[in-house]
Amino acid sequence: MNETPSASNLDAGPPATGADVPAKKDENFFSFLLWLALGVIVLRSFIVSPFNIPSESMLPRLLDGDYLFATKWSYGYSKYSLPFSVPLIPGRLFARQPERGDVVIFKAPPGNDVDYIKRVIGLPGDEVQVKGGQVWLNGKPVPKVRIADFVLPVTPNTHCYGPEFEGTGKDGRKVCNYPQFQETLPNGKSYNVLDLGQTPQDDTGVYVVPEGQMFLMGDNRDNSLDSRFPAVEGEGIGIVPQANLVGKAAVMMFSTNGSAEWLKPWTWFTAARWSRIGGTF
Repeated sequence: MNETPSASNLDAGPPATGADVPAKKDENFFSFLLWLALGVIVLRSFIVSPFNIPSESMLPRLLDGDYLFATKWSYGYSKYSLPFSVPLIPGRLFARQPERGDVVIFKAPPGNDVDYIKRVIGLPGDEVQVKGGQVWLNGKPVPKVRIADFVLPVTPNTHCYGPEFEGTGKDGRKVCNYPQFQETLPNGKSYNVLDLGQTPQDDTGVYVVPEGQMFLMGDNRDNSLDSRFPAVEGEGIGIVPQANLVGKAAVMMFSTNGSAEWLKPWTWFTAARWSRIGGTF
């Protein structure tokens, strides 16, 4: 007996083909990209974010060519936590004051659009002064002890500040030998600084840190436009509002001496300063 097709069979239409599959795959791919982008934004805004060091103002701790991760939760969140400083966060949420000796990333006045990295020296109410190249905090000198010279190999992204610092390392390579000192803040935080000689910024007046602000200095004391200089673009940062904080330096993720070439992949490895990777602050 011949079967008569039912209405449901007639309405079903032709069987599905592979013609619809690429559209579905494209939809899934773009959805994946959207979620990936969102995840990266959340990660970089609220958890950790990478930063690179383009100068030598924080020698000897940080070298030109260093790349580090900074924690974003350490001092709270503001619009400066977000990409391009999008003003979506009012004020500062979960605000926390940094400690003396912290290495912080912040937006530098007056434009508040450039990331800087310096060390916290003074907090609200502190009196900060530099006399003869030594930091004084609240009327007392911060201990500064001479230690072995900082030896920095000469590479494409490093140079010696003058012939008096030039030398030769044990391997015959050119190096820079810089006078190095260890400072210890009242809270016990110790770190190394460079003092290359007498400069005008080695003697300052007394700075009183206002409420909600911080006095910042570079560890390379004679090559750092920091809070000793007025907040003029390209000339200094002045005393910086804590509201401008972006994050706290946490761990070194990579470092290069600047000799790598894109068209020579093997140089990506020979240029790496492997011993610096993984260092904490």
